[in-house]
Amino acid sequence: MSQRHVLALFTNFDEAGAAIAELRATPIKGFSMDDLVLKSPIEHPDVEAVLGDKPVHVQWYTLVGSILGGLLSFFLISGSQASFFAQLKGGKPIVPLPPNFVLTYEMFILGGVFITVLGFLVCAGLPAKRSPLYSAKVSEDQIGILVKGDESAIAALKAVFARHKALEIQEEAGK
Repeated sequence: MSQRHVLALFTNFDEAGAAIAELRATPIKGFSMDDLVLKSPIEHPDVEAVLGDKPVHVQWYTLVGSILGGLLSFFLISGSQASFFAQLKGGKPIVPLPPNFVLTYEMFILGGVFITVLGFLVCAGLPAKRSPLYSAKVSEDQIGILVKGDESAIAALKAVFARHKALEIQEEAGK
């Protein structure tokens, strides 16, 4: 089925939180809580309690980037030094470890930073297509809840928003 968006505007955060709580408690076929976005002009300390815990995966990108950066740099540095094994070293090892560890440490950090930035962009969903519904009132003084659901779920979503005194309910035009 095709997915459509609905935007509901509220004057206070408590009503928006109650609407989200009802959406979470009511099983609506064709709607998932992952498809809900809360938009607000100011910061609300209770937003995490209302939306629930979301998994954070950026630290795994950092771990993998650091390990890959360190391993890749060590093998590249050691490989370039070992390719000159025919030259006389004067009793020194072909691959000297202490100087290699310094460069490996630097690339360990650099790989972690680069992949962390990439992981942040991936986890944040950037770049993303802009939402089809927007109201300038969300930037001023109102709280918006943007949901995406199947066409069969739109009537139930609008009914939940109407029960919680939504000031305005916008619906994406059918395709």
